Amino acid sequence: MDATACNGSRDSSPIFYLVGIPSLQEFLFLPVFFIFLFFYLLILVGNTLILVAVVAEPSLHKPMYFFLINLSALDILLTTTIVPKMLSLLLLGDRFLSFPACFLQMYLFHGLGCCEAFILVVMAYDRYVAICRPLHYPVHMTPQTNAALAASAWLAALLLPIPAVVQTSHMAFGSVAHVYHCFCDHLAVVQASCSDTTPQTFMGFCIAMVVSFLPLLLVLLSYAHILASVLRISSQEGRSKAFSTCSSHLLVVGTYYSSIAISYVSYRADLPLDFHIMGNVVYAILTPVLNPLIYTLRNKDVKAAITKMACPQGPGHSGDL
Repeated sequence: MDATACNGSRDSSPIFYLVGIPSLQEFLFLPVFFIFLFFYLLILVGNTLILVAVVAEPSLHKPMYFFLINLSALDILLTTTIVPKMLSLLLLGDRFLSFPACFLQMYLFHGLGCCEAFILVVMAYDRYVAICRPLHYPVHMTPQTNAALAASAWLAALLLPIPAVVQTSHMAFGSVAHVYHCFCDHLAVVQASCSDTTPQTFMGFCIAMVVSFLPLLLVLLSYAHILASVLRISSQEGRSKAFSTCSSHLLVVGTYYSSIAISYVSYRADLPLDFHIMGNVVYAILTPVLNPLIYTLRNKDVKAAITKMACPQGPGHSGDL
């Protein structure tokens, strides 16, 4: 950044200007607005349906679905943190964010993203206990244990981004800092600073690796044990039933880490800035859009509960886990 851009007064907080997608032509703003609005409405409706179905249907009051409503709540909160501002930018040209608003958005986006990774680990542990230690499942996965696991995931995830956000807030910015993104992503805000960006970039990268690869390793470890246990089942029907209890979760994990991979490659590869921005947008929107579709299309219990809500006079049907 040139020196003239950093001559802001130290007595006033900087204003952050969201550049958005730099090469997006103005005549495309409205079509892109409607695309994002469509996805956002899908996320809100799909995840709200899952929340209401699990709460209202007694047959879904099980650990697996308790963690699922945590995931649905996270998807709603995560996208609501960034998408409304993106829609405002595209429709109204509202590009400015105050200092507190920008850093609050940054903190919530990364904290909720971390929490999603941790909840997926807890869901993998739930499947591990259900398949590998079925006789101990009611003892291990009590309501108190489930609440403690979910609360630990939320607390750890909301504490983890604080050092990076606080240190970034102490960096020097011009009176108007240009953020080359659709929202206040950590790396984009760091690059808008007049300070040396190397320490903050390195810290952000380290935190991203911890919250991406460590949970992935734990999920893979759980499924290694699950696979070993399933292969010991003699009947084909027993194997199929055991695998079916994991299929939805595996698809969600695959979607989540695929979106992270897209975001990571777009940042690290020598690609135009627009690809960097869209890679992060894909990470923020892809999983929340697909999660409700995966659980309603592939899970008989959730599908039956939603059908029962839509057609209350119809006969109830409950499938296997």
